[in-house]
Amino acid sequence: MASRADNIASNMSLANFSKATELKNRIWFTIGALIVFRFLSFVPLPGVNPIALRDLADITSGGIVDMFNMFTGGSLERMSLIALGVMPYITASIVVQMGAALHPTLAALKKEGASGRQKINQYTRYGTVFLCVIQGWFLAAGLESFANAQGLQAVVQPGYMFRVGAVISLVGGTMFLLWLGEQITSRGIGNGVSLIIMAGIVAQFPTFTSNLFEGGRTGSISPAIIIGFVAMVVILILLISYFERAQRRLLIQYPKRATQRGMMQADRSHLPLKLNTAGVIPPIFASSLLLLPLTISQFAGNSVSTDSTLGTTIVTLNQYLAHGQPLYMTLYAMGIIFFSFFYTAVVFNPEETADNLKKNGGFIPGIRPGKRTADYLDYVLTRITVVGAIYLTIVCVVPEYMIAQTGIPLFLGGTSLLIVVNVTVDTISQIQSHLLAHQYGDLIKKAKLKGRLR
Repeated sequence: MASRADNIASNMSLANFSKATELKNRIWFTIGALIVFRFLSFVPLPGVNPIALRDLADITSGGIVDMFNMFTGGSLERMSLIALGVMPYITASIVVQMGAALHPTLAALKKEGASGRQKINQYTRYGTVFLCVIQGWFLAAGLESFANAQGLQAVVQPGYMFRVGAVISLVGGTMFLLWLGEQITSRGIGNGVSLIIMAGIVAQFPTFTSNLFEGGRTGSISPAIIIGFVAMVVILILLISYFERAQRRLLIQYPKRATQRGMMQADRSHLPLKLNTAGVIPPIFASSLLLLPLTISQFAGNSVSTDSTLGTTIVTLNQYLAHGQPLYMTLYAMGIIFFSFFYTAVVFNPEETADNLKKNGGFIPGIRPGKRTADYLDYVLTRITVVGAIYLTIVCVVPEYMIAQTGIPLFLGGTSLLIVVNVTVDTISQIQSHLLAHQYGDLIKKAKLKGRLR
C-alpha cells in the first residue's frame, strides 16, 4: 500500500506551481542573476580594442582557449571583466579537495563539521584569488605579445599599467561571479556556480543552431549530417540522464535497540554509490592536457621558428594530436579512464566509510565490520567505476570524432553536454523538492484546521 508521501509525489504536477509563491520568487531571482551574468560578459576590459579581438579570436580557434571560452559563455574571446569565469574557483576547489584527501591537516579540518567546512571554503577563496592574479597577468601579457606577433593592436596602450588594471578587473569579476553564485544558491534555486557555467554554455546555443541550419541551407553541410548530429545529441542526452542517476545501493543494517517498550525492529538503510562518482572532472583534465601543445604553439606565434628542433617538435605534435586523429582519440580515452579512477579514489575513501559505519553500529549483511567492509566497498567501487569510465569515454569520444569528421564547432562536445544535463537534472530535482515541501505544508495546515474544528 502506498504511503501518504508517495501519493503526494505521484499527484504533484505543474498545476501546483502557481500556488508556490516562494518557489516562483526563487526562480525569478535565479533568472535575474543569470541575466546580470550575461550582461557582464559583454563589458570589455579597460584598454582593449574589440575590433582587433575579433580577428585575434579567429586566429586562436582550435586550442584550449575554445574550451575555456565555452565555459565562460564567450567572455574570453571578448576579453570581458569575467573573462576567467569561475574556472579559477573550480581549479582551486579541486586542489583543496585533493589536499583534504592527502594532507592530514586538511583532512582533520574536513571532519570538524561546519567550522571545518567554513575554513576549507576560506582556503578555496584564497586559492581562487591567487589563481586569478596569475592567470590574469599571463592573459594580459599573452594578449599583448601574441597580438603584436600577429600584427594586431589588441591593446590600445600596452604596458604594466594595462596589465595591473586587467588583473584587478579580472579578480573583481571572478569574485563577483562567486558572490552571485552564492546568492543563487541561498536565495535562488539550484547550485549557483554550476548554473553560471551552464548559462555560459547554453548562451552559445542560438548561434550554433543558426550556423548549423544555415550551413544546411547553403549546402556546405549535408542534411544527412544535420539529422545524424541531432539524433546523436538526443541519444547522448538520454544516455547521460540515465547513467548520471544510476546508483549501486548497498544494504546497511543496524542492530536492534532496547527501549522501554521492548526491542525495536532493526533499522535498514542504503549506501548509494554513484556510477559516475568523478562527474565531469576526467574529460576536462584529459582534454586540457591534450590541447596544451596546440595552445603553446598558437601563443608562441612567430617567435619559434619551424626550422628549429622545438618548432619541428611542436608542429609534429599538432599533426598527431589534432581532433579526430587516432592518437588523439586513444590518448583522450586513456586520460578519461585514468582521471575517473584517480578522482574517484580522492573523493570516496572506503576505509573512512567503513570506520563510520562501524562507529554507528551499521554493517553490510554477510560482511564483517572494519577492514573486510573497506575491502568490499573498494571492490564494488572499482567495478562500478569501470562502467562509469567506459560511459564517460563513449559520451566524450563519439562527439569529438563526429566534430572532427563534419567540421561542426566544439559547442556540443561531451563535456558541455555532461554539464548541461547534470545541472538541469539537479535543478529540476530541487524544484520538485520545493513543490513537495509546499504540498506537505498545505497538508499540515489542513490537518491543524480539522483538529481545531473537532
